[in-house]
Amino acid sequence: MNTLYYGDNLDILQRYIKDESVDLVYLDPPFNSNANYNVLFAQKDGSQSSAQIQAFEDTWQWDQNAIQTYTREVEKGGPVADALRAFNLILGASNMMAYLTMMAPRLQELRRVLKPTGSLYLHCDPTASHYLKVLLDMVFGAENYRNEIIWKRKTGRGDTGGTSKRYGVMTDTILFYAKSENSIFNTQFKENNPEYISSFFKFVDENSRRYASDNLSSPSPRPNLRYEYKGFKPPANGWAISREKMEQWDKEGRLIFPKNKDGRIRRKRFLDEHPGETVQNLWDDISPIGAQAAERMGYPTQKPLALLERIINASSNPGDVVLDPFCGCGTAIVAAQKLGRKWIGIDITHLA
Repeated sequence: MNTLYYGDNLDILQRYIKDESVDLVYLDPPFNSNANYNVLFAQKDGSQSSAQIQAFEDTWQWDQNAIQTYTREVEKGGPVADALRAFNLILGASNMMAYLTMMAPRLQELRRVLKPTGSLYLHCDPTASHYLKVLLDMVFGAENYRNEIIWKRKTGRGDTGGTSKRYGVMTDTILFYAKSENSIFNTQFKENNPEYISSFFKFVDENSRRYASDNLSSPSPRPNLRYEYKGFKPPANGWAISREKMEQWDKEGRLIFPKNKDGRIRRKRFLDEHPGETVQNLWDDISPIGAQAAERMGYPTQKPLALLERIINASSNPGDVVLDPFCGCGTAIVAAQKLGRKWIGIDITHLA
């Protein structure tokens, strides 16, 4: 474990990575016709890595190798083969078709190595996200789709001026799939919006603790929780908590009692115990890597460490195994090491 492999990730996965041995997969596979985009680092003399450029060109071009892979995958039959045939009707002999053809067996291998509790996050741009989602539905099953996460990767004005006839593109897509319904997921939180705090946490108790006043009524009928407490009658649907919990919160000073018996008991939700805003599928709170950032490595599509930390914290636990089959400059590996996970990295160039 904690191993970096150099070579074609399909070959490495098939030869070295055991069935159901990985807890989390993150991948950011490159797709761009511009060779400069795909170069991870220049050599010390300033030249580009011709071997690296050739590796990417061979992988993502519709050539004899792509045709052979397509034929082999289609002959296997099944949902993935059906998807590839449909893509071929739509896209024909194109680089996008080559990309999807070469991704298909890799995604199937990644599913194989995932534990039943595992998850996969595929990072892509809008160029291919819709095709990849269909392909992932076929590999993992549509029922195991979890989220399409939108990350705001860019700030500023985007495409401007008279030459651009579209809106600026400032987001990436991260497709999140689980191996099964038993997948690990730890809810993540982010810093609270100041407006939310000022609007809801506007009360202060005798101990100078700020709190919000929350409803204790059940949203649906709960006949077993229609009990009277200290002379206060229950709401129509019953309380949201048991009598035991009510008594506990009363002792802890977490209840708000109305001045008259016709009112309703409410709950104090203290600000100092509030974990933050729950992270949803729009991630606009993680900034891109600035030109002067200490973590900047010079890799054109390098992702922020905070982005990978959120993914790893959400879908794995300390001691789990994280795999990145297109590890590039290694952000996922660094995040895994920092967070106490084991890791496996694979890349097609020794420059990684």
